[in-house]
Amino acid sequence: MCNLYTQSKSVDEVARIFRALQMPLVFPEGAPNLASRDIAITDPGPIVRASALQPGAYDLVVRRWSWPGPGGKPVYNFRSEGREFSSGRCLILGDGFYEFTAPADPKQKRKDRWLFTWPGEPMLGIAGLVREVPETGEAFTMLTTEPGPDVAPYHNRQVAVLAPADWKAWLDHSPPPRGLLKPLPQGTLAVAAAPR
Repeated sequence: MCNLYTQSKSVDEVARIFRALQMPLVFPEGAPNLASRDIAITDPGPIVRASALQPGAYDLVVRRWSWPGPGGKPVYNFRSEGREFSSGRCLILGDGFYEFTAPADPKQKRKDRWLFTWPGEPMLGIAGLVREVPETGEAFTMLTTEPGPDVAPYHNRQVAVLAPADWKAWLDHSPPPRGLLKPLPQGTLAVAAAPR
């Protein structure tokens, strides 16, 4: 399951993308300095959520990816099937996510790494859940679905990537989540071998 993703957009680029979708961003903690980098479990990453203080606006904040689960293991992915997510919805911003497979060359010890992106879209919006946890403060996790045809050859689950047209509905709790949290049609995501 996805345990690494990449994000390269500046805060100005992100704000422009959301303005084009008529989703004005606000920065309740100040505009974050978003550096181009891969984001791993427990790293901070940018998320967007409906603003509690400014109706019709959306907060862009940086939070930790994963919270400690039972036994201390990080909860970085969370199954979406059969759940409603009546609170805590967020959108995790990225350019792509990685999946790992057994190496094609049996002499290699490290797994092969594959980067999934959405050509033609300026960024990915991954459905997430944010919650307050005593040990870490607010943290987020990625929601998962059955794999779509683009991801199925690489993994038996995938993160719930939302079409930009669905970002607002997800954050505003407009339709039930089962209509949004589903695999994308074949050919939506591009995959490329990524350096290990």
